[in-house]
Amino acid sequence: MASPISRTRFGAAVAGAFLGGLLVASALDWTHIGFAQQGTTGSKPPAQEVKSLADASNAFVAISEHVTPSVVSIQVESQRRPPSRGRNVPPGLDDFFRQFDNGPQRQEPIEASGSGFIVSKDGYILTNNHVVADADRVTVKLTDGREFTAKVVGNDPTTDVAVIKIDGTNLPTATLGDDNTARVGEWVLAIGNPLGLDFTVTAGIVSAKGRAVRGLLPSAYAISDFIQTDAAINPGNSGGPLVNSRGEVIGINSAIASTTGYYSGYGFAIPITLAKGVMDDLIKFGHVRRAALGVSIQDVNAEDARAAGLQAIAGVKVGGFSGDDSPSRKAGIEPGDVIVSLDGHPVDRVSTLQRLVRAKGPGETVSIGVVRFGAKKSFDVKLVAIQDDDQVAGNSRERSSPTAEPVSYDKLGITVAPVPTELAQASRLGDQFRRGVVVTDINTQGPAYKKLIEERDIIVEIINPSPRRPVTSPAELDKALGAMKKGQYVTVLVYNIDSQATRVESVQVQ
Repeated sequence: MASPISRTRFGAAVAGAFLGGLLVASALDWTHIGFAQQGTTGSKPPAQEVKSLADASNAFVAISEHVTPSVVSIQVESQRRPPSRGRNVPPGLDDFFRQFDNGPQRQEPIEASGSGFIVSKDGYILTNNHVVADADRVTVKLTDGREFTAKVVGNDPTTDVAVIKIDGTNLPTATLGDDNTARVGEWVLAIGNPLGLDFTVTAGIVSAKGRAVRGLLPSAYAISDFIQTDAAINPGNSGGPLVNSRGEVIGINSAIASTTGYYSGYGFAIPITLAKGVMDDLIKFGHVRRAALGVSIQDVNAEDARAAGLQAIAGVKVGGFSGDDSPSRKAGIEPGDVIVSLDGHPVDRVSTLQRLVRAKGPGETVSIGVVRFGAKKSFDVKLVAIQDDDQVAGNSRERSSPTAEPVSYDKLGITVAPVPTELAQASRLGDQFRRGVVVTDINTQGPAYKKLIEERDIIVEIINPSPRRPVTSPAELDKALGAMKKGQYVTVLVYNIDSQATRVESVQVQ
């Protein structure tokens, strides 16, 4: 047993070591990070942290005070006739049946509101097309309470951009920035008039760039590279500015992703470089001069990349052309080619290609780099001006069951048949598509499931494996598939009856 003196000496040594450890830890500033050291009084944050938070807060204040005077509230009024009373009137025949209604016909005013921002001291204002479309009267209110009657200078449905004008001098203006330099994760402010709450400021970050929003703009030439933000955007914000941390406008707030119609965490803004180009054209020419390659395009997916021999899953797949006079077709580009560059700039997706083309004007020649199933090629394409979207008359979408004997292909999990005459006539198919084979059934366990659409897709050409050849009968498709092994890809040109456009699909043989 240890003596009392030994125990005393040992205890003193332990106590000394503990105190020494505390002194060392304190000197090295280790003691403040322990979870068990949260006292009742707490500790103050370092002065530099307080200063940085104050700086960030003051930055938001400064940006708001700088930009808000240039933001306007837009009130829109339009007139519409009431529907015919007591009748189930077919669309388009309201005017005919209305003459039989008794009593005076009263116009019903429709009121709506939105936002905008002043871009010139003499009163030009950027906003959304959907804010002022079909407006009979547009009233603009400034933060200082002044109100003006505005006129619509021009609007472009394909970009949802509009320009209006008020008569004024030395008006406060917003500074336009460059959305190309915006980075995902950086702070932004949205300023506008949501839900009738004039000149509201909300903060968030850039959540994504180059975001496609399906169905938002009903046009084949609609933009697909919105800026996505989590800054709160609600009805009434449309047309207002999305502002970066330097107080520069990088986008026009345009839409929200929501099942309720109100803010759910994601909003979308039109890139300001696009909006500025549209604005300049509307002011100078009264319409937008849009350049086009004359191709229908899709983003490349993993199977496309493997089938085309790409090193990365990036690029834009050519699905077809706008017509026989398409400049890309004349230059030598073919369906199935993957566009990977324009004038030396990499093209990773559809929105990138659209942005590069929009920076050009009709009549300019661009160099298009493509990959054609492993082979790199380059073509000089003279851009053409886009005309208004063609209106398709009498397009029947009724399903018509093929009457010819169908043929099944287990390698793709599809059944095809010659295009029946009744389907060709009802859908007004051109000769090239009448000679193809229509997909009549798709095995949900097969490789073509979700790639092809039964009774709406017509296979018109085998693009790869080479040589390219038309598919004029099930026998042509059978001949091509017979020589293919499991795991290989067959790439076909497909015409869709509903969209009246071609696309390219690569399907792995099983």
